[in-house]
Amino acid sequence: MTEIFQTQRLIIRQWKPEADAVQAFEIYGDPEVVRFLSGIPDESVENVRMRLQQVIDRYTQLNNGSGLWAIIEKQTGEIIGTSLLKQLPDNESKSTQDYEVGWHLKKAVWGKGYATEAGRGAIEYGFNMLNLPVIYAVVKPENHASIRVTQRLDMTPMGRTCKYYGVELELFKKEYSRVSSCLI
Repeated sequence: MTEIFQTQRLIIRQWKPEADAVQAFEIYGDPEVVRFLSGIPDESVENVRMRLQQVIDRYTQLNNGSGLWAIIEKQTGEIIGTSLLKQLPDNESKSTQDYEVGWHLKKAVWGKGYATEAGRGAIEYGFNMLNLPVIYAVVKPENHASIRVTQRLDMTPMGRTCKYYGVELELFKKEYSRVSSCLI
């Protein structure tokens, strides 16, 4: 499948539903991982496989370079999470579309800097490959670990918003600057 980008320790690539579903279930079947996402863990490998296929179909149809991708640890070849760069659902404005960066990591690799590394790579990809002028992150206020990642990514806190996903979230942004081309 298609590689999107690499960082020092990670390969970011498209999901392969048939091959990746078991490892993805380790992530999305874990209540601690999904508590800041949907809050509802996936119930089976088959559900995850179907969801991965839906993700691929959706972003193939959009064909705008955005997506949700597998994070592979280079050293082990293991899938350790998801990196995302996608359009935010915005019910207030249809004239411009905001993009968000995000990360979902399995519990075994928390605290190792992978979220920051994948986030940096996704931001760099968004600025340099998609020519985005600004990239946002939205985080549940109680998700202190992800808030710390946005700080390490030098994202500017914008306060709380209910503009996206119908819940109150902390909003962060990073604007393109010529200096950001050396993030990775």
